This record gives sequence, structure tokens and C-alpha cells, in this order.
Amino acid sequence: MTATKSDYKTLLIEHKDGADWLTLNRPDAFNAIDQVMTDELLDYFGKLYFDHAVRVVVLRGAGKHFCSGLDLNDAGHFGASNPADLRGQRLISEIIMRMRRCPQPIVTLMQGAATGGGFALALASDIRYASDNARMNVAMAKIGLTGCDIGISYFLPRSVGTSNAAEMMMSGRFVNAKKALRIGLVSEVIESEDLEAAGKGLVAEMLAMSPMGLRLTKEGLNISQDAGNLDAVIAMEDRGQVLCISPYMEEGGKAFMEKRPAVYNDD
Repeated sequence: MTATKSDYKTLLIEHKDGADWLTLNRPDAFNAIDQVMTDELLDYFGKLYFDHAVRVVVLRGAGKHFCSGLDLNDAGHFGASNPADLRGQRLISEIIMRMRRCPQPIVTLMQGAATGGGFALALASDIRYASDNARMNVAMAKIGLTGCDIGISYFLPRSVGTSNAAEMMMSGRFVNAKKALRIGLVSEVIESEDLEAAGKGLVAEMLAMSPMGLRLTKEGLNISQDAGNLDAVIAMEDRGQVLCISPYMEEGGKAFMEKRPAVYNDD
């Protein structure tokens, strides 16, 4: 797919001062993931890798709900055969892979339902904020499938621990915003009307980092979670800091001392 951002049918994208505000835009279907949205999310996240004009992505859903997961009314490409099902499954799971590969941090703002595939999208982001009416579950467990789907079995235990993850994955039980905050599934719980403002505040702080420093922080977090030992992590961290010292540290230090925003070059 070679669509431009303006060509998308199920996504709205607004670029503001270095951040893309990416909105899942099927509110009448609770932003369920159909085949068109799958293709468009693949296209969008696939193009981000070398797009340094986008430094942060804010992912949200239009209307009352963030995302209700796979659109079961548009799932005709599943059920034909195991090979066909695997091809369809890999298309959706590739969205998660591209979200993790892209160098931009992804902030997800969740309101209402974040279920199934929508929950997986949120888990694949770097930071999650939830409105006070948000609720999340591993919906696959409710429709005859396993609770291990599109990265959930990787991300969820790392976020909330094995016991909490097992409870959600083996029951499909909903977790409300209050519990999500308590178990570390989200960073903040915010009143619905203040969710966007909270996102804007976080994005502004992230954009205050040096461009390469922000990208290397996401990359470093990804690597360190699966590194075999501390030596490997320290070596990775040392290289990242050395890459940032010459282009950024002098300006960053001056700006800090002078109590002004730093002006960084990303060329």
C-alpha cells in the first residue's frame, strides 16, 4: 500500500510541532480493526522508520471508545484454512512489530473500551494514559481463541507481572482504570475531558529531549528488556550517550543553565 496520510479511510492524522496525532476513526464501529484499517496501520507505521519529522506518535480513538478489537463483521479472511488464517494473523501482528521497530515513542490515550486487538495496540505503545472510564481486556479468550495473541503474551507480563497477566489472559476479565493504574498497566488515570491535555503535556516534555536522544531512548529500552546481562546493557547505553554528547550536550547544558528551551539540530 502506498497511501499518503491524507488518503487513509479509517485513520485521521494531524501533525503538530513534531508529533503525529493518530486517531482510529471508525467511531460507529467502536474503532474496530477491519481489513482496511489493518492495511492503513501497516502503511502508517511502516513509513515512520525514516521519517524524522515525526518525533512522537499519539495514538487515540474517535468517539466513546479507544478500540474494540478485531471487527468480527469483517473477518471473512479468517476461517478458510490454517494457511490462510496464518497469513491473516501475520498481517495484524505485523502492525505490532512495526510499532516497536519505529524509532518514535508512541503514547496511547485510552477511553472507554480497549479490548482484544485494541488492547494489543495499547500494550505495544511506550506509554499509556487512561481516562477514568477506560476498561481493558484480552477479548480473544472470550471467543474460543487463546489469550496469547499479537504480542499480548510478551508485553502484558512485563507490564503487570505473571499472575495479573495470567488472570486477564485466562479469563478475558475486564480491568478498569483504577486497577490498571494499581498494577502498572497505565501510567496515569485522567478524567475523560482532560485526557487530550494530559497527552499534550507529556508530548511537550518528550519533544524537549534531543531528537536522537529520544529515538535512542526508545531503542535502548527495547534492547535492555531482553538483554542477556548488565554488561550488554551498559555497553549499549555507553554508545548511545557518546553518540549524543557532541551534537547535543553543550546546547542542552546551556539551555538548562539559562532556563530556556534547548534548540537541537537533527541534520
